[in-house]
Amino acid sequence: MPRQKRIIGFFLGFVFFLGFSSSRAADPPVTVQVRWDRTIRISNTKPTLLLGASPDMWRKSPLHDKISKALADLGADDVRYAGGGYVYPHFGILELDPPTGTKTSWDFSYVDPVTEDVMNVTKGHPLVLNFSAIPEWMFKTDKPVPYPADPTVRAWQYEQGSELRDPTAREVGEYFARVVAWHVNGGFIDELGEWHESGHHWKVDYWEVLNEPDNEHGLSAESYTTIYDAVVEVVHKVSPQTKFVGLSDSYPAGHPKLYEYFLNPKNHKPGIPLDMISYHFYAVPNADEPPEAHQFTFFNQADRFLEITGYLETIRKMLSPTTGTMVNEIGTMLPEDWTQTKPGYKFTPIRPAYWNLSAAVYAYVYAGLARLGIEDAAESGIPTAPGMWPSIAMLDWETGEPNARYWVLKLIHDSFPPGDKIVETSTDSGYVMAQAFVSPHGVHKLLVVNKRDRELVIGLPEVKGAKVEVVDQTTASNPPATRTLSGPSLKLGGFGVAVVTFVK
Repeated sequence: MPRQKRIIGFFLGFVFFLGFSSSRAADPPVTVQVRWDRTIRISNTKPTLLLGASPDMWRKSPLHDKISKALADLGADDVRYAGGGYVYPHFGILELDPPTGTKTSWDFSYVDPVTEDVMNVTKGHPLVLNFSAIPEWMFKTDKPVPYPADPTVRAWQYEQGSELRDPTAREVGEYFARVVAWHVNGGFIDELGEWHESGHHWKVDYWEVLNEPDNEHGLSAESYTTIYDAVVEVVHKVSPQTKFVGLSDSYPAGHPKLYEYFLNPKNHKPGIPLDMISYHFYAVPNADEPPEAHQFTFFNQADRFLEITGYLETIRKMLSPTTGTMVNEIGTMLPEDWTQTKPGYKFTPIRPAYWNLSAAVYAYVYAGLARLGIEDAAESGIPTAPGMWPSIAMLDWETGEPNARYWVLKLIHDSFPPGDKIVETSTDSGYVMAQAFVSPHGVHKLLVVNKRDRELVIGLPEVKGAKVEVVDQTTASNPPATRTLSGPSLKLGGFGVAVVTFVK
């Protein structure tokens, strides 16, 4: 192509781009309609989070106090406290070596101070305890699986084996029963008849059996159910008041038969309770997607997840209607995180707008789960950092300051407690999600999510003045911005999340 024609072509393309951008900026106002007198259900959904044990939670860690403050300020019920598992074995596996005829390797010294702080910070709130990892020596492997001597070193290769050396899983059950007894009964008697004193008499509200067993060890529905029954049977004797959470499935879209099998009481031992099930959701883009496309991928995947949740709820109601549901990991994830287990991993800086997009996805999923009657909507997670799922962070891994994901969770937690009425709400745009709530005292509130990375004008269902709290790309690591509206519309920035409280 001659140079002159190339210049003209570039100019015309540039003009087209400007015209396209200009037309996209001129979105018509979005109308929100609410039928305040039409109740969908009474909300029973608790906004909460996943908390993992790690070296960042040591008392000597520079992030310790910031993490504790974030938890205390949130004040959430059903925080899911997960041991370090196979990534940090010393923080999640309390008997790293098999017992011999003369000694055992029980050691709570690394995790105990962390657990004590978590118990203190969440005191007065129900807690889900999830020391999920089974010691590797309980699996059949070609040779003993090593673990790092340094508790701060990650052990991505620690998890191995898929078949227990004790197929009845009684050995696994007794291991977890001792872990629970350490926390609730002041200690336990080990395999050699020796007493191990803890002095702890905490209440364990929920005990979750394993974590993502479909990923970790690739357990079948039958194998997992055998382990669940073995654990619950003995833990229940140690702590009769504890309720149990099962499945902890990483990929609910791919395992409908897992739910059909596990939720059928006929597949369990007599008397084994099915108190709760749990599963997870992460929106993940393709590795070759540009960041500008993530907004479409994330919300499309969120819609699919909510459809799957509705399907699983149908299975649950048919087979075990008294069982509740926790969605106890909710987040978005960047493909770069999956390379962290490989040699040469290099952290790629995350653009600031991503945190607001991820926060908006959580708000969107929370509203969908609340409409379905799911008991818990737990955002994931604290703490994370480069090399340890950085794109699901809720706090800055260097300063400990909350990011938009934390602030949106807190905004929802403080605004929409269980007990509110969820009322019929709609918008005339697929770019905006709105869900209205009515408190027991008659206060009208509206959750609004902008699914696009541009400012949109939202026409509100009431013309009276209203208080608005907003998390958007201008608030950064700060708490929500608050302002009073004088008119019937709201300008909401790209990926913004707002709570509108209407003045009577």
